[in-house]
Order: sequence, then structure tokens, then C-alpha cells
Amino acid sequence: MSIKITGTGIYLPPYIEESKETAKLINKSEDWIISKTGVIERRKSDIDVDKMGAIAAEQALEGNNPPDLIINASGVPKQTIPDTSVFFQKELGLKNIPCFSIHGTCLSFLIALNNANALIQSNTYNKILIISADRGTIGRNPKEPESAALLGDGAAAVLVEKEKNNYNNFHYWKMNTWSDGAELTEVRGGGTSKHPQNPNTKPEDNLFSMDGPSIYKSARKKAYKMVLETFKNVEFEKSNVSWIIPHQASEKAVTAYHEYGGFEPNKIINIVNKTGNCVAASMPMAFVTAVHDDRIKQGDLLYFIGTGAGLSMACALVSY
Repeated sequence: MSIKITGTGIYLPPYIEESKETAKLINKSEDWIISKTGVIERRKSDIDVDKMGAIAAEQALEGNNPPDLIINASGVPKQTIPDTSVFFQKELGLKNIPCFSIHGTCLSFLIALNNANALIQSNTYNKILIISADRGTIGRNPKEPESAALLGDGAAAVLVEKEKNNYNNFHYWKMNTWSDGAELTEVRGGGTSKHPQNPNTKPEDNLFSMDGPSIYKSARKKAYKMVLETFKNVEFEKSNVSWIIPHQASEKAVTAYHEYGGFEPNKIINIVNKTGNCVAASMPMAFVTAVHDDRIKQGDLLYFIGTGAGLSMACALVSY
């Protein structure tokens, strides 16, 4: 028993914020932004994550029956309570469907996909809708120009069902976390430590903070080791992989899978120059984009890999 992706959807907010506009926000030049991040433009949403995710989910569900389960796999919630997945259900007009979140920051989608595989294999559910929706632009800190220049808005959704032909589509999964990197990527506010009513909470505690160079230096080595480990433990060679779908952290991070991972550059799905880093939505947005433009086809071997705050890293080898 395994899983099959039977529906995909994406939401790109209509407003395009070009880097020359972002440059005014962070007091840097357009050339500086592009050279540092590779981001030429990003989308900026005027609707919240629940509506964004529902639009993507409606595409994924088109022609299908309602799911048995909805998983929210986003980086930042609509609000602390109730869970964002509940708002997805409400926007979709669905009722009596269980909902919950899997929160692994930028790895949320990939972790949700692995959990969906386990839930389907255990016969707990047959059809699972995974939604990732993030508004990265809302949390930009102009005092941290490199991270602020990266962030964008977007959403993606996939419908996962039981593979009925007894063909194993989910070949490999691995995740590691190194908590000594916990302070490299943060939004310190919003929880019990930096509660909004705490007089010591500063406005910038509620904004995105990231030490990009330190993360890249650490993650590059860890990604190299994870790729090596993957192909020591599967029957496939790297040359068998049809497409590499990385978290769209930055242009440098995406292209590193060629430089250090040994994958051909034309096999790496790269949308970061047009969307920026959309947090947890980045990876599924890259995947759905390549499905919709007919690059990814049925039977292709896909290698999902990326990093998340923590520092965490995960990968999965899946046949589409």
C-alpha cells in the first residue's frame, strides 16, 4: 500500500511586488536585493492565509470527492487558537471533516506528506488534503534587509489518496534536527515567552529574524550528507531522479543542490526569483508549478529536500 497525489492547486496573489519596490522598504538597491537573494519579484497578498489556502485547495479538489482529513502545513497560523485548518474547512464549505496542523516551519508540507503516507498506510484515512499558505511579507523586518528581501506570499495544496495498484510510490524519508541552530531563524513573539501583553515584548519580536549566512553555511554541509545518505539507502541512483524540488530558501540555497548535491541544474525546480521565499508554501508551490506547466509527469521520480527553522532538514523520494 502506498500513496498517490491525485490533485494539485496553487494560489499566487495578483499583486506583484518587484524588487525595486522592496528596495524602498529595506533602504537597499534593487541590484543589492537580486545579488543577495536572487529574488526579482514576489507576490503580496491582501487576503489572509485561510482564503489563500482555500483557493489552492479548491483547485486540488476539482473533480474529486471531499477529503477524509485536512492537514494545515503552513509556517505561520492565522491566529493562535483555533487551528488554521479549521478556517480552511470553513472557507471550503466542508463539514464534519477532521482537521489539524503539522508545524515544521518551512518543512511543514514535507512532514505532512510523510504523515499522510503513514495515515493512509494504516487505513486511518483514504483521502487527505494538505494545504500550505503563508504571508511572509507581513512579518518582514526592514532592519534585517536580507531576510526581508526574501519573503513572499503564496499557497499550494495537494490531494493525497491510497494507491490502489499496490505500487510503492513513497520510497524514502529522512529528517534530522539540530537544536543548536534554534536561534538562527526566529519569530520570538506570539507565544508564552514574548506574549503580546508582556511589557518586555518589542515590536520586532513579532517579525521574522534570520541569520542567513550562518544557516547557509551549516545547511550546505548537512544537505550534502543527507543526499549521500539517501542514495546509499535506496535502489535508485541520483541519475534516476527526474526532478529535485527544494525549499525555495534563496537562489543560492536552491542552486546549491547542483554545486554541492551533484544534481543537474535543469532538474532542479527553481521558482524563487518570481515568488521569493514563501515559508512552508515554497516547496509545494514549486512542485505544483512544475506539475501545472507539464514539466512533472506521471511516473517521474521526485526528490523533495529542504531546511526549516530549528535547524531541521528533511527529504523524501516519491514517485508522482
